[in-house]
Amino acid sequence: MALIAPFRALRYNPAKIQNMEEVVTPPYDVINNEAQAAFAARNPYNMIHLDLSKNVNAEQLTESRYHQAKETFAKWQEEGVLVRDNEPTIYVYHTNYGLPSGERRTRKGLLCLVQLAEFAEGIVKPHEKTFSGVTSDRLSLLDTCHAQFSPIFSLYPDAQGQIMTLLEGACSPEPLASVTDHDGCLHTIWGVTDPAVLAQVRALFTDKSLYIADGHHRYTTALQFRTLMRERLGEVAADSPYNHTMMYLCGMEDPGLSVLPTHRLVRMPEAVKLIDLMARLAQSFSIEEVMDGSRETLVTEVLSRMSENSGAATMFGLYHPQEDRCLLLTLREGVIDEALGAKQPAALRELDVVILSDLIIEGLLQLDHDRCVKEGLVDYYSDSDTGLDVAVKEGESRSDRSPLLFLMNPTLVSQVKRVADEGLVMPHKSTYFYPKLLTGLLLNKIVPQEKVPY
Repeated sequence: MALIAPFRALRYNPAKIQNMEEVVTPPYDVINNEAQAAFAARNPYNMIHLDLSKNVNAEQLTESRYHQAKETFAKWQEEGVLVRDNEPTIYVYHTNYGLPSGERRTRKGLLCLVQLAEFAEGIVKPHEKTFSGVTSDRLSLLDTCHAQFSPIFSLYPDAQGQIMTLLEGACSPEPLASVTDHDGCLHTIWGVTDPAVLAQVRALFTDKSLYIADGHHRYTTALQFRTLMRERLGEVAADSPYNHTMMYLCGMEDPGLSVLPTHRLVRMPEAVKLIDLMARLAQSFSIEEVMDGSRETLVTEVLSRMSENSGAATMFGLYHPQEDRCLLLTLREGVIDEALGAKQPAALRELDVVILSDLIIEGLLQLDHDRCVKEGLVDYYSDSDTGLDVAVKEGESRSDRSPLLFLMNPTLVSQVKRVADEGLVMPHKSTYFYPKLLTGLLLNKIVPQEKVPY
């Protein structure tokens, strides 16, 4: 089902850029204003000058913004800072990284072109909603620069690991690039150009669907770009670069694949006592208080207990900073089907993020979604220490409201697959695939007259 192809990536020239750490960035959508300024100051050839941050207001989304990126992109190629590989290549991309537990893993994937398919075709499957305000900016950048600067991250089924075994056996002897990001994750790429191996890998994908892990807006933008070119040209051939997008593909059974939890800081609009919260929560949860220790120790203990139980009963942690007390909440059997059976399909009812948003926040705490968005009552933290720090500071500074830190287990890859297979979408911030891919290791230059090499 999925059609993949090698491509000639545009890469930083090591003769011009000695320190890759100075020029690569995380994906544009996780870069805040402070990081944006730091990246821009780090090196005049930093990717922030091409991929452009999302931290702009509507008045700044002008044509000149995108034309400046286009001129910079052309200049870097003229100067030989960015050079294009000579042969069609599939790129092996390893990421060696550490988890909060201290364990180190290596995630293994490949980077290639993927032929675009509408979501309704069931070849490329999403699990999140997209928003037009985000895609319009990315579409203008893609249309003006004719390049994809940042890859989409997708998963594919391969229980036997055949695809990576083939590619790793045909890799270039030396890496094409290796760079350590700001989190200490080591990103390394190699090239595979053997036509026989490329053909074998392509054949192995023809019976697979792809599941978007990260980059739903980038994929939607690519679809919109193809539609735009069809309107201008009348048609777009199957082997046109307009009919493809750059994608990183990782086997969903890969032992190095990690999904981290995204914890929720919920701001109760009024001051609430833990004893009153416990009375509300007891309707649906068994409650155990974790005691005797600093707040960091309490949170660590609850997270450890939740991790040990992962896959069994649904559990949440709840820390009340104003009372410095921490609870372990275990969902009672049968509660979720009774509470949400008429509202949510079974594939969503089993998700911790849905149970938290629909049963706890909207049901037991009586904070509806629109109010949470309008008043900024919920924030998201992948790092529990950061969430804890913010909760404590807000608890100390405001006596008229109570911040509550809800600690989460990660969404499972199998749950992502089930939701996508059933054509459903998860709530906002349901998955955090870690580490993020780097922007700048490989770029896809779109040359209209070229054909994608199958």
